[in-house]
Amino acid sequence: MSRRELHLNLFVYPGGHHEAAWRYDGSETGRILDIGFYQDLARRAEAAAFDGIFFADGPALADNVRYASRFRLEPFTWLSAIAAVTERIGLIATASTTYTEPYNLARLFASLDHLSGGRAGWNIVTTGAPQAAQNFGLDAHPVHAERYDRAREFLDVVTKLWDSWEDDALVADPGSGLFADTERIHPIEHVGPRLTVRGPLNTPRTPQGRPVYVQAGASEDGRAFAARYAEAVFTAHQTLGNGQDFYADLKKRVGQAGRDPEKVLVLPGISPFIASTESAARALHDEFNELTQPEYSLQLLHRILGVRLTADQLDGPVPRELIETGGELGNGSRFQVILDIIEREQPTVRGLLHRLAGARGHRVIAGTPEQVADQIQEWFEQGAADGFNVMPPWLPGGFDLFADHVVPILRARGLFRTEYTGTTLRDHYGLTRPDSQYANPARLKESS
Repeated sequence: MSRRELHLNLFVYPGGHHEAAWRYDGSETGRILDIGFYQDLARRAEAAAFDGIFFADGPALADNVRYASRFRLEPFTWLSAIAAVTERIGLIATASTTYTEPYNLARLFASLDHLSGGRAGWNIVTTGAPQAAQNFGLDAHPVHAERYDRAREFLDVVTKLWDSWEDDALVADPGSGLFADTERIHPIEHVGPRLTVRGPLNTPRTPQGRPVYVQAGASEDGRAFAARYAEAVFTAHQTLGNGQDFYADLKKRVGQAGRDPEKVLVLPGISPFIASTESAARALHDEFNELTQPEYSLQLLHRILGVRLTADQLDGPVPRELIETGGELGNGSRFQVILDIIEREQPTVRGLLHRLAGARGHRVIAGTPEQVADQIQEWFEQGAADGFNVMPPWLPGGFDLFADHVVPILRARGLFRTEYTGTTLRDHYGLTRPDSQYANPARLKESS
């Protein structure tokens, strides 16, 4: 039996994941609208044999863009340009089931998977930002439960569309003159409570059969959704114990749903500040925190926790009694992560803001390459993670330090690959290629 290996994605945010990254001297802020900047990062991650490069998205402008680089580039355009200059690294895009239509989304991902040779992954979100509603002609943002009801039906429809061409439907035989076997192309005829889609898709079945399904919600609805659909789960945890609890719960749910828990990867976020000594790494982290702007941070706290504080409260305790039910995000997973920090550490308001500035609730580490590798190994071997989304505090230097100094340690310990052994994102993640649900079982048996 082969040894279990880590999975690593590069999670790219414009400028970096620390909210003050754009102000740091080592950041290349002037290039954050230059596709060459992101192509360079992707080539760097591919040279390090990372599983994928991941790009977040949202269909509305963040209210706090005044103080941080929180604009959004459209991910399909972005990843198409990445695909053109890379050969192996996976390409994971965020797309909302609330603010897209399943047919258009199925075409976009199918095109990306074809043109990249089978490297597409879909980060499935229901969108938490209520201001998105008015960008799409809605008076109000659908409530949490409604968004997940639509998401479940949406996933069923998209899966049918990706399966609507059987693998051998595209014939392209000049001798016979047959281009496509229409008996193996199937309308899906979906009529549901929220969606009506006839199909079939106007694109042949993709190299991966279906792009990899990635999900990031950790609420009760999110976990149930992940257990049914997800092949990789992006999550945020501050402690090993919390990571272990989530990991065990999700794997149990996957098994109860009749799926193989080993085929669903749990990938927490980690944002490392790396230096040759621990004290230097902590000083670097402190330097970033000193660049934060309290007005931005207080707005973020209000958005997540529903508590509105002022600058004259920065050095006092967090007023736990004022916290509402999750502000804009609802009483969801990130809300709980922050409550746990408050209850465990009892920080001042300023201290809490600095804890969130690094990666919005994901785990921030400051240490030597060995210390960062030690924590990655501990979570991996102690049942808290199958790998990590690496979230550099600033770019490109934050990622260069990880690739140059942490990855070699992980390889020396036998934890991470030295080179790719496959060509698709499913290959990198160790996932099987699914059969089309419309394929004749007898034909599947003949082709196997």
